[in-house]
Amino acid sequence: MAEHITSKLNPDTHLLLDQPLLRLPYELLRKNFKVAQLSVEKDSTAVRNSLKDSANASLSNSSSPDEVLKNLDSMIARMRGLKRKLSACAEEEARLQQHSQSRIRHLNELYSMQSLDDVQYEAWSRTRLDRLLVDYMLRNGYKESATALAQEKGIEELVDVGIFVQMSRVRESLREHKVTEALAWCTENKKELRRAGSKLEFMLRFQQYIELVRMQDEHKLQEAISHFRKYLVPSRELYPTEVQQAGGLLAFPPGCRPSIYEELYSQSRWDDIAKLFMQTHNSLLSLPSAPLLHIALSAGLSALKTPSCHSTHLSSSASPSSSSSITISVCPICSTELNDLARNVPYAQHTKSHVDPDARLLPNGRVYGLKKLQDYSRKAGLEEGMVKDLRTGQVFLEEGLTKVYIS
Repeated sequence: MAEHITSKLNPDTHLLLDQPLLRLPYELLRKNFKVAQLSVEKDSTAVRNSLKDSANASLSNSSSPDEVLKNLDSMIARMRGLKRKLSACAEEEARLQQHSQSRIRHLNELYSMQSLDDVQYEAWSRTRLDRLLVDYMLRNGYKESATALAQEKGIEELVDVGIFVQMSRVRESLREHKVTEALAWCTENKKELRRAGSKLEFMLRFQQYIELVRMQDEHKLQEAISHFRKYLVPSRELYPTEVQQAGGLLAFPPGCRPSIYEELYSQSRWDDIAKLFMQTHNSLLSLPSAPLLHIALSAGLSALKTPSCHSTHLSSSASPSSSSSITISVCPICSTELNDLARNVPYAQHTKSHVDPDARLLPNGRVYGLKKLQDYSRKAGLEEGMVKDLRTGQVFLEEGLTKVYIS
């Protein structure tokens, strides 16, 4: 019965990790709809105004027939341009809906499986692992490898290569000390960034200003002052400290003594801005800040982790030839590869207690069942009334043990 409960599949718990799989297409569909809506409103308003002006001019005989025809041709051309924009939006919407349907089918397969031992679940898990690997590679800039893996496994509709490729391109341009692509991205998402209270665009403009001041050229300094007035001063109420620092930067050239200005001139600011862009990008599209592979791995490590996995006493007391070292080598958390990675994850949550009912506390702080201690000590050939620690091999008087009450 216990084995059946352990192997029973709960699809809802799996969906906790796969929320971004459906959330990202939804965010992209919403963004695509807003682009189409804005295009319709902008062009239809312009055409209505132009049509009204042409009609009034025609009625008042202030325009010749050729001018009226020219205005009509201009309106027709504008509407044709709108049609092309809407056609592109419609194609993008169809593509995103196709991706959403494929992902829903993929997740719905879980509900046809009853057990973790099901062969279908093994295949489904392999597909999910491939998705997590593609996500990890895309986040770390391995675009070609991620694309090749997605194509080989046939999971193109289950991953978002295009979104991460765009993010990677902007991130790399920032690391190369270029802000053009990042500013274009900010312009494209201006309303969403303003609604979220993001400071990304301000920091990009601030960095532009720093680079102009860094050159210490008279023409560039004049350009920096104009840039300061146009882009930084309007935000002085939101970012007063940064605006004050920007004003003082003109008086302190590179290599100056005050530490705050040395930090502003530091090249590491570009890496900080690249990180800020990635955080803003992921937040805007409802993507987790960490790779999904790390989240899944942390959950698995936490399920296996116990306090003894990072016990300094255990590592110091056990010798390579002792029996406890064999136990350590079997535990994944205690392995050299995963020990540091699992150090900051929480311990496993156990809903059922497996503590021996006759638990006793040894002087060295370890707890064992009294029957286990007596059996082990008898097999070890100890005198009656003596017990031996199962792990460290230390010997104690049985009368020196303390009974433990589990609350």
